[in-house]
Amino acid sequence: MIRVAGLSKRFPTRQGEIVAVNDLSFVVAGGEVYGLLGPNGAGKTTTLRMILGLLSSDSGFAEVAGFRSSESGDEVKRRVGFVSASAGLYPWLTPRELVLFFADLYGIAPHDAAVRLEELSRVFDTLQFLDQRCSTLSSGQQQRVHLVRALIHDPPVMLLDEPTRGLDVFGSQVIFEYVSHLRSQGKAVIVSTHQLDEAQRLCDRFGLMHRGRLMREGDFASLQAATRCQSLVEMFLQEAPAFSSVPPATREGAA
Repeated sequence: MIRVAGLSKRFPTRQGEIVAVNDLSFVVAGGEVYGLLGPNGAGKTTTLRMILGLLSSDSGFAEVAGFRSSESGDEVKRRVGFVSASAGLYPWLTPRELVLFFADLYGIAPHDAAVRLEELSRVFDTLQFLDQRCSTLSSGQQQRVHLVRALIHDPPVMLLDEPTRGLDVFGSQVIFEYVSHLRSQGKAVIVSTHQLDEAQRLCDRFGLMHRGRLMREGDFASLQAATRCQSLVEMFLQEAPAFSSVPPATREGAA
């Protein structure tokens, strides 16, 4: 469902250039949750932006459901739902107005959108505040609205960028339940995060990124066998030093 092949991105600087993503390749199947993991500056968000077609690659390509992001950006966006911790809500709209606005952007008929909103609101427990202004909602309620908004067009692919950032334990649990729902619906999911302990609970397979490159990839059992480590944190701390000697010209410094 998602294919990334030889993806690379460089950004010019006064000192030369920063290699944000360096020859990155992986695939994600339907019904699978893939953890794209690494510290701030590893290249995770840059990768998601290239998959979405918001940022062009210097080499390689990304595909969603057979459509290349660089060639068929609109088709890719129709098939992707995106959740980001940095996204905001329109404060003077209600969740109902906001979600139906996005449904209209995706070309969903008003009746179908209303039915879909009702279904998702029951799943994610937003019915009681659908008609309050977004500015009056708690952070946890706002996060639930984001989750409903991202699924209103029923996309086969979901990209979650740092979805638990800034959330308390209850808000984080909503994300865990959301990811379980996506998996049960057969959607291909990428979760981008530097919270490795949380990723261990969320994901089926993992790609450990550092300075734009993929250090290790696999399910938890295979990574344990390859590294002889008991946690993702231990794996990352063991593998990252080998990437610390990369020449400065190819070091990752972007999001």
